[in-house]
Amino acid sequence: MLKYMPEKPKRVMDVGCGRGTFAAVVKEKTNAEVWGLEFMEAEAKEAEKVIDKVFAGPCENNIDKLPDNYFDVVYFNDVLEHLTDPYWVVEKFKEKLAPNGIVISSIPNLRYHNALWSLMFKKDFRYRRSGVMDHTHLRFFTKKSIRRMYEEKGYEIIVHEGINRSKSLKPILYNIPLLFMHTDIFYPQFATVAKVRK
Repeated sequence: MLKYMPEKPKRVMDVGCGRGTFAAVVKEKTNAEVWGLEFMEAEAKEAEKVIDKVFAGPCENNIDKLPDNYFDVVYFNDVLEHLTDPYWVVEKFKEKLAPNGIVISSIPNLRYHNALWSLMFKKDFRYRRSGVMDHTHLRFFTKKSIRRMYEEKGYEIIVHEGINRSKSLKPILYNIPLLFMHTDIFYPQFATVAKVRK
């Protein structure tokens, strides 16, 4: 997700920062002021050791504690699908972005070939310990619905692309009779970069 980082951001927020591993790399590479939001208090305490400021507890409870018009970049790395209302969170963070600030997210893709196979052919919606069907996911998205969420909440999409492409032959085989009209099934996640629409 670092490749989506703009040059020389001054202030970066990592929502769902965990122990601060990713945020610390951002800080090292950019020398930016880096903040974090982390649900788990023990993880947040670890993050405090490596980044500038960390808020512990539910994301939704901490947004109003953040300064308005402040962050050049807000990261949501595999976070929005864990929230009760990610649409509200995405909209609320518009207030926290500096002029020309951006939101960068990675979100699992429900149409990834493994998940799609289970839904279409096994007729099963089964949670797993990890991956697209992780048992901690509260919301599910596709490439199309991710784009719609951002656009309906007043954002303009800058980048919207699949990441971590599958090396399996299965999505190729599925696509042959479909004339490769469903290439989104190659990707377990979609990365999106968006800015507030003016």
